[in-house]
Amino acid sequence: MKLLFLLVVGVVLYFISKSYKTEKFENIKLNIKENFNGDLMNHEAGLLIALMAKVAKADGSVCELEAQMLKHTFTDISRHFENAEEVREKLKEIYKTEKESFDNTVEICEKLYKITKHDYAKRVKIMEYLLNLAFIDKEFSQTELMITEDIATALKIKRPDFENLINVFENFYRDQKNSQAVTIDKAYEILESSASDDDNTLKKNYRTLVKKHHPDIISGQGASQNIIDEATRKLQEINEAYELIKKERNI
Repeated sequence: MKLLFLLVVGVVLYFISKSYKTEKFENIKLNIKENFNGDLMNHEAGLLIALMAKVAKADGSVCELEAQMLKHTFTDISRHFENAEEVREKLKEIYKTEKESFDNTVEICEKLYKITKHDYAKRVKIMEYLLNLAFIDKEFSQTELMITEDIATALKIKRPDFENLINVFENFYRDQKNSQAVTIDKAYEILESSASDDDNTLKKNYRTLVKKHHPDIISGQGASQNIIDEATRKLQEINEAYELIKKERNI
Protein backbone atom coordinates (compact mmCIF):
# COMPACT_ATOMS: atom_id res chain seq x y z
CA MET A 1 0.00 0.00 0.00
CA LYS A 2 2.86 2.35 0.90
CA LEU A 3 4.59 1.53 -2.39
CA LEU A 4 1.44 2.33 -4.38
CA PHE A 5 0.93 5.60 -2.48
CA LEU A 6 4.51 6.68 -3.17
CA LEU A 7 4.03 5.86 -6.86
CA VAL A 8 0.95 8.08 -7.08
CA VAL A 9 2.69 10.90 -5.22
CA GLY A 10 5.67 10.52 -7.53
CA VAL A 11 3.46 10.92 -10.59
CA VAL A 12 1.89 14.08 -9.16
CA LEU A 13 5.24 15.62 -8.25
CA TYR A 14 6.63 14.71 -11.68
CA PHE A 15 3.98 16.70 -13.49
CA ILE A 16 4.15 19.53 -10.96
CA SER A 17 7.91 19.79 -11.37
CA LYS A 18 7.78 19.83 -15.19
CA SER A 19 4.75 22.06 -15.43
CA TYR A 20 3.97 25.72 -14.74
CA LYS A 21 6.28 27.21 -12.09
CA THR A 22 5.83 30.39 -10.09
CA GLU A 23 9.38 31.40 -10.98
CA LYS A 24 7.92 32.38 -14.36
CA PHE A 25 5.27 34.74 -12.96
CA GLU A 26 5.67 38.12 -14.60
CA ASN A 27 4.97 39.99 -11.35
CA ILE A 28 7.23 37.99 -9.05
CA LYS A 29 10.80 39.09 -8.33
CA LEU A 30 12.87 36.13 -7.14
CA ASN A 31 15.77 38.08 -5.66
CA ILE A 32 13.58 40.39 -3.62
CA LYS A 33 10.49 39.21 -1.78
CA GLU A 34 7.82 41.80 -2.36
CA ASN A 35 5.01 42.79 -0.06
CA PHE A 36 1.89 42.53 -2.19
CA ASN A 37 -1.26 44.32 -1.11
CA GLY A 38 -3.08 44.74 -4.42
CA ASP A 39 -5.92 42.84 -6.04
CA LEU A 40 -4.64 39.36 -6.90
CA MET A 41 -7.31 39.09 -9.58
CA ASN A 42 -5.18 41.57 -11.54
CA HIS A 43 -2.07 39.48 -10.86
CA GLU A 44 -0.94 36.48 -12.89
CA ALA A 45 -0.87 34.29 -9.78
CA GLY A 46 -4.44 35.07 -8.77
CA LEU A 47 -5.72 34.53 -12.30
CA LEU A 48 -4.05 31.11 -12.45
CA ILE A 49 -5.73 30.09 -9.18
CA ALA A 50 -9.07 31.32 -10.52
CA LEU A 51 -8.74 29.12 -13.60
CA MET A 52 -7.62 26.18 -11.49
CA ALA A 53 -10.82 26.61 -9.48
CA LYS A 54 -12.91 26.36 -12.66
CA VAL A 55 -11.11 23.21 -13.82
CA ALA A 56 -11.09 21.54 -10.38
CA LYS A 57 -14.87 21.88 -10.04
CA ALA A 58 -15.69 21.06 -13.67
CA ASP A 59 -16.56 17.45 -12.85
CA GLY A 60 -18.51 18.44 -9.73
CA SER A 61 -16.01 17.33 -7.09
CA VAL A 62 -12.43 17.81 -5.95
CA CYS A 63 -10.45 14.61 -5.29
CA GLU A 64 -7.64 14.28 -2.76
CA LEU A 65 -4.89 14.56 -5.38
CA GLU A 66 -6.48 17.72 -6.79
CA ALA A 67 -6.63 19.16 -3.28
CA GLN A 68 -2.95 18.35 -2.75
CA MET A 69 -1.98 19.99 -6.03
CA LEU A 70 -3.94 23.12 -5.13
CA LYS A 71 -2.34 23.21 -1.69
CA HIS A 72 1.10 22.91 -3.31
CA THR A 73 0.31 25.77 -5.69
CA PHE A 74 -0.93 28.09 -2.92
CA THR A 75 2.30 27.48 -1.02
CA ASP A 76 4.54 27.72 -4.08
CA ILE A 77 3.14 31.11 -5.04
CA SER A 78 2.90 32.69 -1.62
CA ARG A 79 6.45 31.81 -0.56
CA HIS A 80 7.76 34.53 -2.89
CA PHE A 81 6.16 37.29 -0.81
CA GLU A 82 7.10 38.90 2.49
CA ASN A 83 3.46 38.70 3.48
CA ALA A 84 3.31 35.04 2.40
CA GLU A 85 0.52 33.96 4.73
CA GLU A 86 -1.65 36.91 3.74
CA VAL A 87 -1.16 36.17 0.05
CA ARG A 88 -1.87 32.48 0.60
CA GLU A 89 -5.16 33.30 2.34
CA LYS A 90 -6.13 35.63 -0.52
CA LEU A 91 -5.40 32.89 -3.06
CA LYS A 92 -7.53 30.44 -1.08
CA GLU A 93 -10.35 32.99 -1.03
CA ILE A 94 -10.07 33.44 -4.80
CA TYR A 95 -10.31 29.70 -5.24
CA LYS A 96 -13.33 29.46 -2.96
CA THR A 97 -15.12 32.25 -4.83
CA GLU A 98 -14.22 31.28 -8.38
CA LYS A 99 -15.18 27.61 -8.09
CA GLU A 100 -18.82 28.63 -7.63
CA SER A 101 -19.42 29.74 -11.22
CA PHE A 102 -18.07 29.37 -14.75
CA ASP A 103 -19.69 32.61 -15.95
CA ASN A 104 -16.55 34.77 -15.82
CA THR A 105 -14.09 32.18 -17.19
CA VAL A 106 -13.50 33.99 -20.48
CA GLU A 107 -13.09 37.32 -18.67
CA ILE A 108 -10.39 35.81 -16.44
CA CYS A 109 -8.65 34.36 -19.49
CA GLU A 110 -8.71 37.73 -21.23
CA LYS A 111 -6.98 39.34 -18.24
CA LEU A 112 -4.37 36.60 -18.20
CA TYR A 113 -3.88 36.88 -21.95
CA LYS A 114 -3.09 40.60 -21.65
CA ILE A 115 -0.37 39.83 -19.11
CA THR A 116 1.12 36.97 -21.16
CA LYS A 117 0.33 38.30 -24.64
CA HIS A 118 3.94 38.19 -25.81
CA ASP A 119 4.81 34.86 -24.16
CA TYR A 120 3.01 32.03 -25.97
CA ALA A 121 5.22 29.37 -24.36
CA LYS A 122 4.09 30.52 -20.92
CA ARG A 123 0.43 30.25 -21.91
CA VAL A 124 1.03 26.72 -23.16
CA LYS A 125 2.62 25.90 -19.79
CA ILE A 126 -0.41 27.34 -18.01
CA MET A 127 -2.61 25.14 -20.17
CA GLU A 128 -0.46 22.11 -19.35
CA TYR A 129 -0.79 22.83 -15.64
CA LEU A 130 -4.57 23.12 -15.91
CA LEU A 131 -4.84 19.88 -17.89
CA ASN A 132 -2.65 18.19 -15.30
CA LEU A 133 -5.24 19.20 -12.71
CA ALA A 134 -8.07 17.89 -14.89
CA PHE A 135 -6.38 14.52 -15.48
CA ILE A 136 -4.99 14.00 -11.99
CA ASP A 137 -7.93 11.83 -10.89
CA LYS A 138 -7.27 9.68 -14.00
CA GLU A 139 -10.60 10.70 -15.52
CA PHE A 140 -11.06 13.44 -18.13
CA SER A 141 -14.77 14.16 -18.28
CA GLN A 142 -16.68 15.85 -21.07
CA THR A 143 -17.24 18.85 -18.81
CA GLU A 144 -13.50 19.12 -18.13
CA LEU A 145 -12.85 18.94 -21.87
CA MET A 146 -15.34 21.73 -22.52
CA ILE A 147 -13.96 24.09 -19.84
CA THR A 148 -10.33 23.52 -20.86
CA GLU A 149 -11.27 24.02 -24.52
CA ASP A 150 -12.88 27.35 -23.63
CA ILE A 151 -9.79 28.39 -21.66
CA ALA A 152 -7.44 27.33 -24.46
CA THR A 153 -9.45 29.30 -27.01
CA ALA A 154 -9.55 32.43 -24.83
CA LEU A 155 -5.79 32.19 -24.18
CA LYS A 156 -5.28 31.81 -27.93
CA ILE A 157 -3.63 28.40 -27.64
CA LYS A 158 -3.30 26.78 -31.06
CA ARG A 159 -5.61 23.81 -31.46
CA PRO A 160 -2.82 21.35 -32.40
CA ASP A 161 -0.89 22.36 -29.26
CA PHE A 162 -3.97 21.88 -27.08
CA GLU A 163 -4.71 18.47 -28.60
CA ASN A 164 -1.07 17.44 -28.23
CA LEU A 165 -1.18 18.22 -24.50
CA ILE A 166 -4.31 16.12 -24.10
CA ASN A 167 -2.69 13.25 -25.99
CA VAL A 168 0.37 13.39 -23.72
CA PHE A 169 -1.77 13.06 -20.59
CA GLU A 170 -4.04 10.40 -22.09
CA ASN A 171 -1.04 8.30 -23.15
CA PHE A 172 0.67 8.73 -19.79
CA TYR A 173 -2.33 7.58 -17.75
CA ARG A 174 -3.11 4.79 -20.21
CA ASP A 175 0.44 3.48 -19.86
CA GLN A 176 0.24 3.83 -16.08
CA LYS A 177 -3.01 1.85 -16.01
CA ASN A 178 -1.54 -0.90 -18.17
CA SER A 179 1.56 -1.00 -16.00
CA GLN A 180 -0.54 -1.30 -12.86
CA ALA A 181 -2.59 -4.08 -14.43
CA VAL A 182 0.61 -6.01 -15.13
CA THR A 183 1.72 -5.38 -11.55
CA ILE A 184 -1.55 -6.79 -10.20
CA ASP A 185 -1.17 -9.90 -12.38
CA LYS A 186 2.37 -10.31 -11.08
CA ALA A 187 1.15 -9.90 -7.49
CA TYR A 188 -1.31 -12.78 -7.91
CA GLU A 189 1.47 -14.87 -9.43
CA ILE A 190 3.74 -14.16 -6.43
CA LEU A 191 0.97 -15.25 -4.03
CA GLU A 192 0.36 -18.36 -6.14
CA SER A 193 -3.23 -17.20 -6.46
CA SER A 194 -5.62 -15.93 -9.11
CA ALA A 195 -7.99 -12.98 -9.42
CA SER A 196 -10.92 -15.40 -9.13
CA ASP A 197 -9.87 -16.54 -5.63
CA ASP A 198 -12.00 -15.17 -2.81
CA ASP A 199 -10.49 -13.11 0.02
CA ASN A 200 -10.23 -16.06 2.42
CA THR A 201 -8.38 -18.19 -0.13
CA LEU A 202 -6.05 -15.32 -0.87
CA LYS A 203 -5.34 -14.84 2.84
CA LYS A 204 -4.72 -18.57 3.30
CA ASN A 205 -2.25 -18.63 0.39
CA TYR A 206 -0.50 -15.58 1.78
CA ARG A 207 -0.06 -17.14 5.24
CA THR A 208 1.21 -20.39 3.72
CA LEU A 209 3.86 -18.54 1.74
CA VAL A 210 4.89 -16.44 4.75
CA LYS A 211 5.49 -19.60 6.78
CA LYS A 212 7.38 -21.17 3.90
CA HIS A 213 9.71 -18.21 3.31
CA HIS A 214 9.98 -16.53 6.70
CA PRO A 215 13.73 -16.01 7.38
CA ASP A 216 13.38 -16.89 11.07
CA ILE A 217 11.94 -20.29 10.17
CA ILE A 218 14.57 -20.80 7.46
CA SER A 219 17.30 -19.85 9.92
CA GLY A 220 15.94 -22.32 12.48
CA GLN A 221 16.32 -25.06 9.89
CA GLY A 222 20.06 -24.42 9.78
CA ALA A 223 20.09 -22.81 6.32
CA SER A 224 23.11 -20.89 5.05
CA GLN A 225 23.17 -17.08 5.16
CA ASN A 226 22.63 -16.66 1.41
CA ILE A 227 19.47 -18.77 1.60
CA ILE A 228 18.27 -16.72 4.59
CA ASP A 229 18.93 -13.49 2.65
CA GLU A 230 16.98 -14.83 -0.32
CA ALA A 231 14.09 -15.76 1.99
CA THR A 232 14.08 -12.21 3.38
CA ARG A 233 13.83 -10.75 -0.13
CA LYS A 234 11.09 -13.24 -1.02
CA LEU A 235 9.09 -12.39 2.10
CA GLN A 236 9.28 -8.70 1.25
CA GLU A 237 8.04 -9.47 -2.24
CA ILE A 238 5.15 -11.52 -0.82
CA ASN A 239 4.15 -8.76 1.59
CA GLU A 240 4.22 -6.09 -1.13
CA ALA A 241 2.14 -8.28 -3.45
CA TYR A 242 -0.44 -8.91 -0.72
CA GLU A 243 -0.69 -5.20 0.14
CA LEU A 244 -1.17 -4.30 -3.53
CA ILE A 245 -3.97 -6.84 -3.97
CA LYS A 246 -5.65 -5.74 -0.71
CA LYS A 247 -5.59 -2.17 -2.01
CA GLU A 248 -7.06 -3.30 -5.33
CA ARG A 249 -9.85 -5.23 -3.57
CA ASN A 250 -10.45 -2.64 -0.83
CA ILE A 251 -9.88 -5.19 1.93
